Amino acid sequence: MQHLLRTHLENLVPLTDEEFARVLSYVTFKTCKKRHLLIRAGESVREAYFVAKGLLKLVYADAAGKSHIVSFAPEDWWESDFQAYYNQTPATLSLECLEDTAVWCLSLENYHRLCAELPQLTHFFLTKALRGSMAAQQRILSLLTTQAKERYEQLLRLYPALPQRVSKTLLASYLGVSRETLSRLSA
Repeated sequence: MQHLLRTHLENLVPLTDEEFARVLSYVTFKTCKKRHLLIRAGESVREAYFVAKGLLKLVYADAAGKSHIVSFAPEDWWESDFQAYYNQTPATLSLECLEDTAVWCLSLENYHRLCAELPQLTHFFLTKALRGSMAAQQRILSLLTTQAKERYEQLLRLYPALPQRVSKTLLASYLGVSRETLSRLSA
């Protein structure tokens, strides 16, 4: 699984073998079973996660107890409750494994150390953060300005394998529609 992490990093920044060895000294590898919670709302967020294998969902539970899917994180994706991670505050989101999953874990302390020791990783993480921010803005605009059918078609274009990996109930939650509406859209 090391090669997946290295390839991911080197898509944006070059690394020597020694530099990659330094990266490995600051991350830990973890495997988790389906339904395992990497982050639980209300608890501290110790790490950000790079998905080497599997699929995660980031979820917000509102005051009425209804779950809202903020994002899905497939392979080659970084995920966390980033607000809680960077600010070291209790999580408002939960991060759950939807499949048996393998992740590389990076604590905030080690994130700062890596960026100080390998400045090119500052560029890597800044680029990832900006891309994530832009994607979040697009998702918000889509929820505000497009009809359910358009959102569903956009999801299929961006993540064509996702409908085979998650239930229609989860897809409906992500799209902000009922399960019945999604069934009509996908018929």
